[in-house]
Amino acid sequence: MIRIPYLDLKAVNAEVQAKLDQAYVRVLDSGWFVLGKEVRAFEEAFAAYVGVKHCVGVGNGLEALHLILRAYGIGAGDEVIVPSNTYIATWLAVTYAGARPIPVEPDPRTTNLDPARIEMALTERTRALLPVHLYGQPAEMEPIMDIANRHGLVVVEDAAQAHGARYQGRMCGSLGDAAGFSFYPGKNLGALGDAGAVTTNDDALAEAVRSLRNYGSQKKYENERLGFNSRLDELQAAFLNVKLPHLEQWGRHRQAIADRYTEIFSMEPGLIVPYVPERSSHVWHIYPLRCTRRDALQAYLAREGIETLIHYPHPPHRSEAYAFSGYPEGAFPLAEEIARTELSLPISPVMSLADAEAVAQAVIAFLKTG
Repeated sequence: MIRIPYLDLKAVNAEVQAKLDQAYVRVLDSGWFVLGKEVRAFEEAFAAYVGVKHCVGVGNGLEALHLILRAYGIGAGDEVIVPSNTYIATWLAVTYAGARPIPVEPDPRTTNLDPARIEMALTERTRALLPVHLYGQPAEMEPIMDIANRHGLVVVEDAAQAHGARYQGRMCGSLGDAAGFSFYPGKNLGALGDAGAVTTNDDALAEAVRSLRNYGSQKKYENERLGFNSRLDELQAAFLNVKLPHLEQWGRHRQAIADRYTEIFSMEPGLIVPYVPERSSHVWHIYPLRCTRRDALQAYLAREGIETLIHYPHPPHRSEAYAFSGYPEGAFPLAEEIARTELSLPISPVMSLADAEAVAQAVIAFLKTG
């Protein structure tokens, strides 16, 4: 039997093992472990890569979004538009800031926040829009920014899955007022632990986040804000500095796998393949195949030695965490349909095209079982 993991992180890291080892020794020998030259080097390199003035390293992707909202003064009594279908961290960032997440359904083709539905959800309390570049595909940022500009709203990109994705030729992370990135180990650009960053062209926002991440201080023992402890670790920054130069190459390999999957699946009536508009470049953090017989398909592939995941089995409004919001089943039917039908197939920079072909053929074999 074949054995195809969803993501082999050991193999991914093995490609740069020698440089990771050197980075570890360099940090250890420096004797400096918090907010030092490794963090500054990564912040400069990632800002240049994204095409923005500022990158501020923080503890993780959730805190990146949370600190942005805090820095903009968004809190109690405010509302923030979020997708109904996303990982719960997007909603949690709003809740932690003291504001209320207002869910809006996705475009059924792209599964990203539907701009046509946003204005219907706006109220006098709306302060920000928080689109997610879900699965690694850019949200429809041009109409989203147009809505924000007409209503005087802040736009915060959730770019946790979109390292290197482009919209109309511009990098995700440079499209809104600010963006939050995650460098969780499984991301396209992943650290060896938790890590995150804020990107922005807003000088005041960057200064505020630098303060908020470090107890509300930019100078030791001088605290100008009620801050937090959310600092990108020196060691994780060093590892990210090793991996960043490989990101584009790794992305091209992911694209080749995604292209092959789509080529094979697009002719199958029992499947819904990802739709990517011409103006967007997807980075395929996730290849989200949709099938009405999703659970049976996942079980079949598991028997064939193929590991898959579901992103995500429960939309936030149906989680216990947000039971207090009072949303009943069926409140957001598109999000619930996606949760019932989405299956994430193996895809990574070290997965062979032969393995991708084997996965695809196993899916086709399942469909033939009736």
